[in-house]
Amino acid sequence: MVKNIMEEKYKAPTAELLASLPLEILKQQAQKIKLEQWGDVITYSRKVFVPLTNMCRDTCGYCTFVKHPDDPAAEIITKDQVLAIAKEGQKKGCKELLFSLGEKPELRYQKAKAALAKLGYSSIIDYLADMCQLVLDETSLLPHVNAGTLTPDEIVKLKPVAASMGMMLETVSKRLTKIGMAHYACPDKMPVQRLRTLERTGALNVPFTTGLLIGIGETWQERIDSLYAIAKMHKKYGHIQEVIVQNFMSKPGIEMQNHPEPSLDDMLRTLCAARLILPPDISLQAPPNLSNRHVEYLSAGINDWGGISPITIDFINPQNEWPEIRELAKSTERFGGKLQERLTVYPKYIQAETRFIDKSILPRIFVQARSDGLAQNQEVTTS
Repeated sequence: MVKNIMEEKYKAPTAELLASLPLEILKQQAQKIKLEQWGDVITYSRKVFVPLTNMCRDTCGYCTFVKHPDDPAAEIITKDQVLAIAKEGQKKGCKELLFSLGEKPELRYQKAKAALAKLGYSSIIDYLADMCQLVLDETSLLPHVNAGTLTPDEIVKLKPVAASMGMMLETVSKRLTKIGMAHYACPDKMPVQRLRTLERTGALNVPFTTGLLIGIGETWQERIDSLYAIAKMHKKYGHIQEVIVQNFMSKPGIEMQNHPEPSLDDMLRTLCAARLILPPDISLQAPPNLSNRHVEYLSAGINDWGGISPITIDFINPQNEWPEIRELAKSTERFGGKLQERLTVYPKYIQAETRFIDKSILPRIFVQARSDGLAQNQEVTTS
């Protein structure tokens, strides 16, 4: 049974099976799928991060990024600030600009609404769309937006100015929205709302990034259910370009600061489960800055390290520095992989006639992509 896990009757492995099999067997199967689909290439995106606003109407128990509007550190950054960060990123060889922001703070807080009005806007999504256009007009960078849950109209507004979009599903567990749990009083973390955004971006042909946040109180079964939910969406629409498996990290000052972090074995088993459950053409990613043993993730079938910035911090996990790209390349090579820089849009979505990328953005992507769809100008070498 172990040897035949990927035969027809095991094409949909259960949570029980994935929990009971030896980790080494799972890793062998995950690596086999990864090598067949992705070869020895391990990718990353050289990007600059722009935290458009750190205000949010959600109050997740694990978050340090979000600031209440009464906090002096709460802000919506200005057009000039966006442009300054973008131009610095361009100078440092970045190809992607990732906008991260809290979800619709103006719907909950009058101060957030007033701050937007001062900039001439009534919604953070409208402001985001204009800042994406600014980046397109003034730099060579490709915008990627992490704006959380979105309506169909908001997706339509963003698609012409964003090469790709993303939102972590995190979990399909409604249990975590109950009092005392990680997603209590977080309207945008209701699983149905997250799944609706996955469905809408699929219907509207948006290259999309999603993923799991593990170790926030979910069960193993809920984790597996979340992976199957993502797989179902991709099989229907073909738009999930990458899935991130991110481990919870305790931080001072958060509600969950005493909550245990997932172990390395837990992370590896989840990555293997993701590789076995998800369609193989979905890129599997794990953040290299959230564990000093990150190179071991390569044994669990990942093919991507995600975004790494030479100039901006990880605003979601500010205590964890990005690895130096040259050193990451060396450790990747020691494992038998070859580090290559990609664009925010994965190669299979880059075609002359594609429904996934707006025609206004496509020429810029063609200029930056080489024949295999990865970045034309690679910024790393170990020689």
